[in-house]
Amino acid sequence: MRPALFIATLLAATDAFAADKASGLGPYGELIAIFILLAVVVFVISRLPTVDEVNHSAAFKRRRVMNWLPLGLTYAFLYMGRYNLKVSKFKFEEMQDAAGGALMSNEGFGVIFTVGVWVYGCSFLINGPLTDRLGGRFAILVGAGGSAFANLLMGLASWSLIKEGPMHGAIGENFIVIFSVLYGINMYFQSFGAVAVVKCNAPWFHVRERGVFGAIFGILISLGIYFAFDVGYKIVNHLGVAEVFFIPAILLVIFWVADYMMVQNSPADAGLDDFDTADASSGDDGPQLGALEVFKRMLTNPIIITIALVEFCSGFIRQAPMQWYRTFAKQTNEVLQLKGDFIYDHWGMWLCVAGIMGGVLAGVISDRVFQSRRGPVAAILYLGVTLGSIGLLWAYQTPAMNIAGIKLSLPGVLAILISMCVIGVHGMLSGTASMDFGGRKNVGIAVGIIDGFVYLGTGVMSLTYAYVLPQERFDEAGKLVGEVTEPANWSPWPISMIIVGAAGFLLATRVWNAKPKGKGQQPPAPEEPAEEPSSA
Repeated sequence: MRPALFIATLLAATDAFAADKASGLGPYGELIAIFILLAVVVFVISRLPTVDEVNHSAAFKRRRVMNWLPLGLTYAFLYMGRYNLKVSKFKFEEMQDAAGGALMSNEGFGVIFTVGVWVYGCSFLINGPLTDRLGGRFAILVGAGGSAFANLLMGLASWSLIKEGPMHGAIGENFIVIFSVLYGINMYFQSFGAVAVVKCNAPWFHVRERGVFGAIFGILISLGIYFAFDVGYKIVNHLGVAEVFFIPAILLVIFWVADYMMVQNSPADAGLDDFDTADASSGDDGPQLGALEVFKRMLTNPIIITIALVEFCSGFIRQAPMQWYRTFAKQTNEVLQLKGDFIYDHWGMWLCVAGIMGGVLAGVISDRVFQSRRGPVAAILYLGVTLGSIGLLWAYQTPAMNIAGIKLSLPGVLAILISMCVIGVHGMLSGTASMDFGGRKNVGIAVGIIDGFVYLGTGVMSLTYAYVLPQERFDEAGKLVGEVTEPANWSPWPISMIIVGAAGFLLATRVWNAKPKGKGQQPPAPEEPAEEPSSA
């Protein structure tokens, strides 16, 4: 984990001594945020349990780290190149279009993000079978390379718009259409990331290890959220909006090279012995089934479909606080004074901590308390989502408070707790249950279906909020005015999370006892009764 921690620290420390007066911590706010983040990572890594039932050699464990660490960091930087769209809104919403509205309004962002996540959600029809056929290594190289190119294009479009470069007029007049197309291209390649990660890791981890591994891998993914938001906002503030696209593109190219050199699809490809992972592919030594046959099996498997529906809810809930809390805080700031509190200023760090704690909580409880069953953990965490959303509805109009000289907000705290619960569910189901019930042979299609439902749910969230949340309007001086500045007009935000959270809880209870069964674990067919001897 040291390379991951070093990169996180290096990027965060670029602004370590920036003024942080609004939160009441003076110039030390950034250092405190970094300390909290690293303390959580170190504590979690030191406390993760070992799995006694699975014995691997030291050489195997070393080579496995060399496989999943660059893969995980690549996925972290894919997150950075995915959520930078939201970070760019921080600047684009302050620029007016020809009609006097925001260049990227709440509605405009909702439309662009909806296009992207629905492209992502539907891409599994192509990318799941491709990954099962060609391997996770192929998928991560295509995904990282394609996303780097798409981010380069978005950066060039932003640079041309800001610097009045080539086609800046056409870009300004067709901003939503152009960024919808470019973000859609980005999200197509982004969709290779999840299937690549799960496909690559399935042959390297036994079922009894996957919950704990999911916690470790969740740390790397959560670092991607930190890079996307906290580091992304620093890039926008200190370098510019175009750079928030250029820098992830550069990092993805660097890790494309690392993946090409180190990542292998299986232990055998790395010169080690394969082993029985005890998942749904256990005992299945036959040829790879055709994509249509695998789709048919997955779509008629009630466990896979139920998990996919739970993850549809996760897609809605995960992005609702992640994408909209800072926008809510910024646009209602004159009333609530949430902007500039410790959570607002370090949103990415707190999301990262929430992701780490949610992933560890889910993974360890699943393997240690529920014998590697994923359903009970999902149900418990969804109960937390629902209760947290009810609390947010009660408290979302609460102003920021000063506690021991630190500016904090109750809506921000609740948004982080909701995120912790739903990120734990997402890692447990998309990252772990998809391995278990898809099996290492067909996990690409399984995770494609499940993760596809995640982003279909995100698309529903984004499209819903594009039209039910208040829209930005400016006065002649360019000041934000109107209904968007009144907190009461944001009530659809927590209400929708309550409804979807309750649905996720009820669905999760339906897979409470589900566990994967390999081909050799299926119950034997009943024997035919012996024929009675003839009396002749």
